[in-house]
Amino acid sequence: MAERPDILVLNGPNLNMLGVREPTIYGSDTLTDIEAMCQERGEALGLGVDFRQSNFEGELVTIIQQARDSHDGIILNAGAYTHTSVAIRDALSVAELPAIELHLSNTYRREEFRHHSYLSGVVDGIIAGFGARGYVLALEAMAGLVGADE
Repeated sequence: MAERPDILVLNGPNLNMLGVREPTIYGSDTLTDIEAMCQERGEALGLGVDFRQSNFEGELVTIIQQARDSHDGIILNAGAYTHTSVAIRDALSVAELPAIELHLSNTYRREEFRHHSYLSGVVDGIIAGFGARGYVLALEAMAGLVGADE
């Protein structure tokens, strides 16, 4: 592990539309706002934060695979791919890094198809339903997983 753990915060499809996409569900913060919160909290926790977003499943898989050699942990909001992507699940498994699944909304209070996650079985923890604040909570939890809070 690096002196200052480097955490990948990876965001999936449609998260680039935060702030305008269903704000009653996802809140009014933009992804840029969330990135700024993550950078600030990461700095306070002694974590480097590499914040990214892609709408493409294959690109997300590639980024996760590359993280194996360049990062100390992964926080992933896979968006709709949570409920559909075995490929992202497999990439998380092969990365062999501490990982946290993150959702802005409480998926269990939503449509039935959102109740199943392909990712939950291969991550260390899940944070859901706290809006943008969930990212900060995930960084705090990740600091513990990578030993940055010691």
